[in-house]
Amino acid sequence: MGKCPECGTWGSLVEEVALSDASQTRPAWGSSTGQAKPVLLQDVTGTSEARWPTGIAELDRVLGGGVVQGSLVLIGGDPGIGKSTLLLMAIDDLTRDRPGLYVSGEESLKQTRMRADRLGVKSSNLHVFAETDLEKVLQAAEKLAPATLVIDSIQTMFLPELGSAPGSVSQVRECAGRLMAYAKKTGVPTFLIGHVTKEGSIAGPRVLEHMVDTVLYFEGERGHPFRLLRAHKNRFGSTNEIGVFEMKGSGLVQVPDPSALFLAERPKNASGSVVTSTLNGTRPILVEVQALVAPTGHGTARRTAMGVDSNRVALLAAVLEKKEGVQLMGCDIFVNVAGGMELSEPSSDLAVAAALVSSLNNRAISPHTLILGEVGLAGEVRAVSQIEPRLVEAIKMGFKRVILPSGSAKRLEPMKMEVMGVETLGQALQLALN
Repeated sequence: MGKCPECGTWGSLVEEVALSDASQTRPAWGSSTGQAKPVLLQDVTGTSEARWPTGIAELDRVLGGGVVQGSLVLIGGDPGIGKSTLLLMAIDDLTRDRPGLYVSGEESLKQTRMRADRLGVKSSNLHVFAETDLEKVLQAAEKLAPATLVIDSIQTMFLPELGSAPGSVSQVRECAGRLMAYAKKTGVPTFLIGHVTKEGSIAGPRVLEHMVDTVLYFEGERGHPFRLLRAHKNRFGSTNEIGVFEMKGSGLVQVPDPSALFLAERPKNASGSVVTSTLNGTRPILVEVQALVAPTGHGTARRTAMGVDSNRVALLAAVLEKKEGVQLMGCDIFVNVAGGMELSEPSSDLAVAAALVSSLNNRAISPHTLILGEVGLAGEVRAVSQIEPRLVEAIKMGFKRVILPSGSAKRLEPMKMEVMGVETLGQALQLALN
């Protein structure tokens, strides 16, 4: 049957093989570690979990400070983005004084050794295992008792008793359940590498992301050397932190100062270029917002945005036309955030509006000016949260003045830069373009 009789969706039915009686004795997925009866919460001894640093500061930042004992971490990303490279570099440091197991279901032992030599992996306690049968993998892990386990990838693992092909819904769910039970029972931090679909989501059942403790996505544009590591789920830390890497011939290189990276190729005295600050967790990052406004050559004007919500750009264009008399009706509008960053918080509204007016009038904004603020439908400029760390980062990057909401300026301590508070969009545009 190709069509579901309930919802009417085509191709949504998946065949699952019933488990045999012998396989019914498999260990449960839960993390009770053998508890036979419920216990009172107040009787559970709660201690703060010690974290193990991976030796990669950007990865530790996204994980929340390091690897938690018994955690199950899933890393997804496009093919060739650097998932295997990142984990091979991480397990190298995690196995300096304790054994570790790297299971490769996609590469032979020689191929794994070639990649390790290229990355400079020199741990004498790292064991590699080219196997796709999860039963054999778990048996090897129980004998070795590793401190860290890496599965590359979860879609290549299979359990013989299921009978279905590796990568199917039932195989991925059961294999992930066995690995979760192993991690919780033994306390071994386990990393899973997951394939992604053409839509960008992790392949397999959605329950896979629900089962694991942390879901990380490795992102990057094709042909672009920079990679962003984001946490979409984290039971042991924030989901707002990001890690920045640069892909080189010798592997992934950390970028401890992403603001300098994203502003390195910023054009000087170019119209439509504005610098703003975005906050990812506790890290302020300065990014360049670029806008291009040109007369349309067709009947309907285009509104294209990359790195910022297109609906937000259309809203700001409407506010500029209605409140400030800026004629954008017959113009194509293109907005881009340089470096592949995404601006999700409204504090970048004022920078986008200033970039649009700068491009329309072909007047450059001073390269030493930082612009922050949320723009309302009435043309007012609203306050921005956590303004101090943003400005500290701007001062470090050499910015001389900042245009920001007056509500945020009133709460600021004296800064080593000129602070210009504004209440309306018109005041901000006048200061920015003069």
